[in-house]
Amino acid sequence: MLHNVGVDKIGQEIVFRGLLDQGDQLVYDLSTMFSRSMNIRQAEKGYNKDNIQVPQINLALLCSIETGLPTYIRSLPGSVRDIKSLYNTINELDIRGKVLVLDRGFFSEDIMKFLAGKKINYVLPTRRNSHYYDTRIHLKAHISYHGRLILCGRKKLDDRYLYLFEDQDLKLEECKTLYKILDEKKIDKKQHRKKIKKAGKILIISNQNLQEQEVYELYKKRERIEKLFDSYKTALDADKLYLQDDESVFGHVFISFLSLYVYCKLEGVLKKAGLNRRISPHDLLLKYSKVYHLGFEENSIITEVPKKVIDLDMALGLNIFPR
Repeated sequence: MLHNVGVDKIGQEIVFRGLLDQGDQLVYDLSTMFSRSMNIRQAEKGYNKDNIQVPQINLALLCSIETGLPTYIRSLPGSVRDIKSLYNTINELDIRGKVLVLDRGFFSEDIMKFLAGKKINYVLPTRRNSHYYDTRIHLKAHISYHGRLILCGRKKLDDRYLYLFEDQDLKLEECKTLYKILDEKKIDKKQHRKKIKKAGKILIISNQNLQEQEVYELYKKRERIEKLFDSYKTALDADKLYLQDDESVFGHVFISFLSLYVYCKLEGVLKKAGLNRRISPHDLLLKYSKVYHLGFEENSIITEVPKKVIDLDMALGLNIFPR
């Protein structure tokens, strides 16, 4: 079954296209899962943040900022790095006119030119060693984000806009760390002066003229995709691969994506009802699994519904069971 699902790229594309049409702001990122199977060609040694030297498969994931739901996934060889994966993903999709939010690992001049050429709007944080930090930007405004004071400013540079943010809490923490490692002689005074100038600062480049608050909030919403990867691997255990060919991996990834979508929808239902701190999506499904729908030749019945399940159904406002 996994093999057949994996080779049905047309069917998968129909699902992805429908989900991508539901929002105009997207976040893209990569993660990894490991496999020792000798028959999976995609499993290759590559970079991962834990420095685990085991063959891996990379996962490219898109999620909608508006809904917080996953909208697209695909697996790719473990040796493929962030930037290269983005080229192939964009070429496979039609997201013209949408806003794509990326991590600083994707920052490059070629990526910005590529996205602009595809008529895709982008919000892209620069690397700390970028020459764009040399551009003078006055921090004339300020915003508040979750109780943190952020000084900010922007500047137009050719056909791009530079947005500079200085988180005052983050600046203090980074300054403390920099002075500590200076005292420990892990860096010299020249390195210290260079790093202290960038303490607490985040520089973001976009091809859109937006308000600083909107840009910063888009940047911070990247965290949603990290939570999706966490749910994919922990709640669903979808990173455990015991397969024998690439096509089955494709099918496994797609079905796991559907499971992740349902899981996130259930999280949303629980959150709306204020029950997300007491009940997990897994618990919810377990409670509802006590009720059976039995089909016969000409009719069907629903077995007895426990009172706790009825109360939960009313609290969630789902009204699944007939009166």
